[in-house]
Amino acid sequence: MRDVLEAVAAGSISVDEAEAQLAGYLTGEVGRFDTARERRRGIPEGILADGKTPAEVAALADTALRTTEHAIVTRTTDDHRAAIREHLGEEHPDAAVDVRERSGVVIVHGPDYAPPAVDATVGVVAAGTADAAVAGEAAAVLEEIGVGVERIHDVGVANLTRITDRIPELRTVDVLIVAAGREGALPTVVAGLVDVPVIGVPVSCGYGHGADGEAALAGILQSCTILSVVNIDAGFVAGAQAGLIARAIAAARTDT
Repeated sequence: MRDVLEAVAAGSISVDEAEAQLAGYLTGEVGRFDTARERRRGIPEGILADGKTPAEVAALADTALRTTEHAIVTRTTDDHRAAIREHLGEEHPDAAVDVRERSGVVIVHGPDYAPPAVDATVGVVAAGTADAAVAGEAAAVLEEIGVGVERIHDVGVANLTRITDRIPELRTVDVLIVAAGREGALPTVVAGLVDVPVIGVPVSCGYGHGADGEAALAGILQSCTILSVVNIDAGFVAGAQAGLIARAIAAARTDT
């Protein structure tokens, strides 16, 4: 604590930075940002844009950048992205803003950001093009955690040879995330072909009965092969969970 107070007195850190270090969060007009989550959990705090105004999202991204040197914003719209660019362009002109329009994710890095490196790889598999946005959200989280990512696209079960052709790649990674809509069959198929943890992500795509992702969720939950499942469209959660597993694998490699 004394080091923090002395740094404030010397002008080397701001009052906001001091609050973030001492309390583990920073309170602003929009709410409290969990500045200590990455140190505590190994997962960066994510800013969910859905339900927030563009100005609120931009303010939270600013807080994240000032206190942790990076920000990850999910489920953004065009208006959210425009507000982030405008606000950070004025307040943090040296920041790098990476907009991934397909997944709705925005990644921001400050000039002093030092990305982590985790000695593990997660495969992120999308059954079809309609599942790519959710898979992309998972991949973005993994990249911010510092995990290597291998993307495999358009390998749904409508033609099994599309996935069987990729079995060698599936077996080279440490963890797999498999995103699938409709009946959610792909995670079950993949889990029966590999000896690594598989996390299924049901996606709310398709049409007719269960098209909101409930059929995919039920199908993955009922899998006769061993896997785990997250909530519908929960790419961020899947990425974070796979990242924690990958960090444990990397730590075990270091110990041996």
